[in-house]
Amino acid sequence: MKKLLALLAASLIMAGCSPSGSGDSNGQTLTVAATAVPHAEILKEVKPILAKEGVTLDIKVFADYVQPNTQVAEKNIDVNYFQTKPYLDAFNRERGTHLVIITGVHIEPFGAYSHKIKSIDQLPDGATVAIPNDPSNNSRALLLLAHHGLITLKDPNNELATTKDIVANPKNLKFKELEAAMLPRTLDEVDLAMINTNYALAAGLNPTKDALLIEDKDSPYVNYLVGRPDNQNDPRVQKLAKALTSPEIKAFIEQKYHGAVLPAF
Repeated sequence: MKKLLALLAASLIMAGCSPSGSGDSNGQTLTVAATAVPHAEILKEVKPILAKEGVTLDIKVFADYVQPNTQVAEKNIDVNYFQTKPYLDAFNRERGTHLVIITGVHIEPFGAYSHKIKSIDQLPDGATVAIPNDPSNNSRALLLLAHHGLITLKDPNNELATTKDIVANPKNLKFKELEAAMLPRTLDEVDLAMINTNYALAAGLNPTKDALLIEDKDSPYVNYLVGRPDNQNDPRVQKLAKALTSPEIKAFIEQKYHGAVLPAF
């Protein structure tokens, strides 16, 4: 009898230790991985909206672009909100994951920043340009430079272009590839840094005022809410998707970020 009770107790303990991402779809807590700015800020505005729907939103903030996807794929976290489709496609292809898009939320115009020059026309010959080292943001930086005539790419529409695809480099630019989160810290060391808006905002930069080059409002790089095939239709996830694309959140994005972040809905 004692052995039976011990086994029963052990089974109850194990049941209580299941990862959050693999819990009962009728549960009232939803975990979401996000980068701090603006994603976690937007999610905090969503929390009271979801609370009225009976869902508690548990926001997990990450400083990188890898763990949010890894944690969702491993079912430790339900969904994430931080990335564009080109980044997701590259991640799924390289890591063998099968994460899926749930809904588009906002656009963060990608920009070029400098502490050494005031205008892109002042960029010197042989300048060092820091760019993100992940595939989608790496190409995004190159496409922006190509759009403004600083380099020429073999295919100007290739969303996964690399420095190997540069066919003309009239200013003899030297590229330094670094983790995206590190780029704001390089501004005193390089001539130009191509920085994602979330990291620019976190570093106190104002994309609409400080960027020497910036994508326009037609940028295809929408930031998405992302999940897994097994939970994309979970009622909690769908409630989050609806809240993220609500009139209240659209107004919040427009009022808080003044064009540095644009609603995509």
